[in-house]
Amino acid sequence: QFGHQPSIYDRALTMTVSSENTLARPLEGSRDDVPARELAVAALFAPVANAVAALLLPLRVPPVAVLLANVAAGILAAVALGLEALVAAAVLVQLKTVLDNADGRLARVSGRATLAGRYLDTEADFVVNGVLFAMLGWLTGEPVLAAASFVALTLTLSVDFNLVELYREAHLRPSAPFAASGTARERVLERVYRLVFAPQDRLVRAFSARRLDRILAVEGDPRRRGAATLAYYDRGTLAVLANLGLSTQLLTLGVCLVLGVPVLYLWLALAQVLVLPLLQLRRERLAARELRVGARLASPSL
Repeated sequence: QFGHQPSIYDRALTMTVSSENTLARPLEGSRDDVPARELAVAALFAPVANAVAALLLPLRVPPVAVLLANVAAGILAAVALGLEALVAAAVLVQLKTVLDNADGRLARVSGRATLAGRYLDTEADFVVNGVLFAMLGWLTGEPVLAAASFVALTLTLSVDFNLVELYREAHLRPSAPFAASGTARERVLERVYRLVFAPQDRLVRAFSARRLDRILAVEGDPRRRGAATLAYYDRGTLAVLANLGLSTQLLTLGVCLVLGVPVLYLWLALAQVLVLPLLQLRRERLAARELRVGARLASPSL
């Protein structure tokens, strides 16, 4: 089926809600299920996060403790921004990123990955990002720019997440679901996710499906429709979006802080939203080209 896709919340709330989308795997194992890799994570943060997870595993440290340490590092980075200690803030932001990568790895390898943990991870990142951007607005004297940049970052991360899931669905490789526990904490986190993130999911998915439906409307052959859909949900788009991920964003922020130009990061974060329509146009051209190629191959030779 290649029509409108349901939102993550409407799909029985069993999908992961963060950038980590697999269950338990070896710490050193490759992430073969990920359609595209974030280079900053692969080259810098993943090796350190793997080492942290390997160190904490025999100590039976719960993943949620690492997640809370990640939040604490982000809040301390915001405090450092308020004190105009830019280098300290840059270091704390990178610490936050390492811990953010480590908590998911620890949860998977210890078999303690939960739906509640995924909700909490996404919601904690959203809150910490908001605090960081608020402090950047105060520090730079550009609160409107900071707010717009925060919205741009949130939109980019939402598009990235949803297009990864749509790619997996189109290629019949959906994310492994987490079983809901039904605990009170999970229900509260679920409601927060439904309020804040589910509307974004629905909008991104509905827009993507409508644009594809317009292209497929002229084609009746199911095989060519399927080929065009696979072309529409392509790895190239995901590769670009993956490298606009949160780890890369915070690495860029750290560099700008060390250089003493925090306002530059705000402009970069805002400018990245211009990539989204370009990627959408590219996807539509790929799907339309696939239909044209299929039609030519199906035409009888003269």
